[in-house]
Amino acid sequence: MAIVPNREQFLDYAQDERDGEVVMLNLLKFKDRAGDDGDVPDASANGDGTARSGAEEYRRYSELVVGMVEARGGRVTWVGRPEHVLIGDVDGDRWDLVALVAYPSRRAFVEMVSQPAYQDAHRHREGGLERSVLLGCEALPIPGTAGTPPGGADDD
Repeated sequence: MAIVPNREQFLDYAQDERDGEVVMLNLLKFKDRAGDDGDVPDASANGDGTARSGAEEYRRYSELVVGMVEARGGRVTWVGRPEHVLIGDVDGDRWDLVALVAYPSRRAFVEMVSQPAYQDAHRHREGGLERSVLLGCEALPIPGTAGTPPGGADDD
């Protein structure tokens, strides 16, 4: 499974003209040992030569990137560990971490991931993840409540 979008996926996302907030839903499955696939050889060892876990490697990515998100007006809104697969493939849908990250716009996200500092940090994400799903989401009204969340479809 891919850890980065292919060119077509990225262009489709970047060229979407919808304004307003976007929330990225991250489904993350860590490698047992960072860099096990050999993709990121310099990102997988601790200072003492022992291998980092995939979770430790991803944590390094997070430590570098959260400031970049916040500098563009974004925020990490929720992080959690899935406990049970209630509906779905018990093995195929097992994830180690779920994170919701909000950006004020698609443009803010695209500008961030296009920066050299982000590209450098991204090697830790690649080194730590076995597989990932990243979904860009639009806020919608919650049935039975008044109004629309900020950035939702009715903010025209």
